[in-house]
Amino acid sequence: MLTLAYLIAITAEAMTGALAAGRRNMDLFGVSLIAFLTALGGGTVRDILLGNFPVNWTQHPEYIYLTVGAGLSTMLVVKLVHKLQQLFLVLDAIGLVAFTLIGCNVGQQLGYSPVVVVMAGIITGIFGGILRDLLCNRRPEVLHRELYASVSLLVALLYLQLQQWQLDGDIVLLASFSVGLLLRMSALRWHWRLPTFSYAPERWQDAAHGDQK
Repeated sequence: MLTLAYLIAITAEAMTGALAAGRRNMDLFGVSLIAFLTALGGGTVRDILLGNFPVNWTQHPEYIYLTVGAGLSTMLVVKLVHKLQQLFLVLDAIGLVAFTLIGCNVGQQLGYSPVVVVMAGIITGIFGGILRDLLCNRRPEVLHRELYASVSLLVALLYLQLQQWQLDGDIVLLASFSVGLLLRMSALRWHWRLPTFSYAPERWQDAAHGDQK
C-alpha cells in the first residue's frame, strides 16, 4: 500500500514542483530540478541527517526518470493540470501522509529513539515542499497555510502509539494513513490553522512611545 502511495505521491509532488517553477519562468533544467527536489528532497534530507547511506533514490534510478518525466510532462498538459487542482490537493495529502509514514519506518529501522523517528517522518513529509518554495523564492507554504506540518506530526505520533499497542502492522499503517488523510482534507475543507505569531517591531516601538507620552 505504501509503495503505491509513494509512487503516486512523488509523481504528484513533481508536477506541483514543475508548476511552481513555471510561475518563476524557469527553463527546462530548472523545471526538472524543482520537480525532482520537490518529490525526493524530503527523503534525501532525512537520509543525510540520519546517516542512511546510500540515499534512497540513488538505489532506485527509476524514481529520477519518474519525477523528472512528470515535471516535464506537466509543461505539455498544464491546462489540464490547472483544471484538476482539487485532485492535486488530494494527491498532495496522500503524499504527505505516505512520506511521513515511510520516514518513520526508516528511522525505526535505523534504531533511532521515538523522538528522532517522529522528526524523520516530519522531515520526509514536508521538506520537499520547503525546498521547492525556497528555490522559487516563496515563503514555505507548509509553515503558514492550513494544517500541514502539524498533520505530519500527528500521523507520526499516532503511528508510534498504535505500534505500542502491538496491533497488526497492516492495521497500524491503514489506521495512521486514514486518519492523516482525513485530517488533512478536513483542514483544507474548513481552513483549519494553528494560531499564528505576528511580531512587528515598529508596533511595539510605537506603543512604547505612546506610553512615554
